[in-house]
Amino acid sequence: MARVPYLGRADLPEDQRHVFDRIAGSRGSVGNVFRAMLNSPGATEVVAAVGEYVRYRSTLDPIVREIAVLSTAREHDNDYEWAHHESLARDAGVRDEVIEAIRSGRAPMGLPAKEGVFAQAARELVRDGTLSDRTYQAVEHLLGRQGTVDLVVTVGYYTMLSRVMTALCVELEEETACQGSAGGGSTR
Repeated sequence: MARVPYLGRADLPEDQRHVFDRIAGSRGSVGNVFRAMLNSPGATEVVAAVGEYVRYRSTLDPIVREIAVLSTAREHDNDYEWAHHESLARDAGVRDEVIEAIRSGRAPMGLPAKEGVFAQAARELVRDGTLSDRTYQAVEHLLGRQGTVDLVVTVGYYTMLSRVMTALCVELEEETACQGSAGGGSTR
């Protein structure tokens, strides 16, 4: 059970409803993570704006972004993020073999370098808080400076969401629960 109530549009003061509307407009719905964060509308507005950049305006190719997101979800054992992004990854063109390698924890082993380096970068950022020189150089070679920063911001954003979900005990929406799992973790 979530530690805070999930708020809807009607639960917000009139002057804060634009936050809910912007999230719904950009994403098509307002998931439990944002409904929980709406207990602080100002924080939610800023977090949602970063997410909007990461999802819709970043320089990252959607395949790179979704490999990073799934890898971050796997490293945090976050079923919520995994369930929300597994189908997005497939839609973006991430191959089933890549998704399964990430899910099983084998990635980046066995993946072509251009896919494996993004999984490795996410793993290092989550586990170590930084990138090794070798991984940084590989990412920068493939993505350039701006793309490298966008990749780091993407992993940081989904790491932050994972921490919010864990601390607030955010539950997976029922309609999403039937999708895949990062493997082993409780649904948050």
